[in-house]
Amino acid sequence: MDIRALRYAVTLADELHFGRAVRRHYISAQPFGRHIQRLERELGTRLFERTSRRVALTPDGVRLIAEARALLDTLDSLTDQPRNTESDEHILTLGVLGFGLGERWTDLLQVVHSQDPGIAFAYAELDLADQYEALRGHQVDIGIVQYVGPVDGLVFDRVLTMPRVVVVPARSSFADADHLTEADVSDSAWLPTALAHPALAAWSGPAADASRGRGALRNPAAIPAAVSTTGRIALHAEAASRFYPRPDVRFIPLQGPPMDIAIATRADDDRLTVAAVRHAAQLLSALQPKQR
Repeated sequence: MDIRALRYAVTLADELHFGRAVRRHYISAQPFGRHIQRLERELGTRLFERTSRRVALTPDGVRLIAEARALLDTLDSLTDQPRNTESDEHILTLGVLGFGLGERWTDLLQVVHSQDPGIAFAYAELDLADQYEALRGHQVDIGIVQYVGPVDGLVFDRVLTMPRVVVVPARSSFADADHLTEADVSDSAWLPTALAHPALAAWSGPAADASRGRGALRNPAAIPAAVSTTGRIALHAEAASRFYPRPDVRFIPLQGPPMDIAIATRADDDRLTVAAVRHAAQLLSALQPKQR
């Protein structure tokens, strides 16, 4: 069973209002509703009665929500417990945004293991909206994120810089361009994507206004499919053309600031394993060819 769906159900039980519940999780209404419906199908019972004016718990919903609260409390307490064993201390939860470090991940791993061969990573997916908060909230130990400026409580070691591109449908008039400027695409219909930091608006340029609306896309891997489906265009990093290729979209270099990808850690995390990852990131950064 999807733990995230249980969290959504508990929030909806607290709020008894879809709009307020959706806002608490920074998710659009349609995927939130799909999670609730899928949970009800898996359980074989309706948890909520919905009308145009109100949301109410069914008797089965009252029982399930009580059990879900107990389960989530137990999971959260386990997550919050300090790691006591040596083996546990060497397992770091790595939150990864999109393609992460791409082809440079193997290089980073080799440098990390040259310092401490015992370090291992558990994987967690980050999205465009939670990439910083997941780290600050102790959901992950290390983050591979987009860097656009300081974030309270976090330390960034930039590892990779690559040009930004605009993802356009293959049927678009831009599809055969060698490169584009912001002026070329300023009047285009943009796909809204989540902005986790105010400075991302400046990096996004003409795409920023569309991303301030509701229903912003959160998963970088979904951007090419969304572009093809909607006919709108979107920003990405150059490596997306290798990691998310599709025959029905094109990745065109776009004038403007490049994308910086960084290893992010909590400023107060003084574990030796975390220090080893920071050091590896700094070494890799020093070896990266400078962008012109």
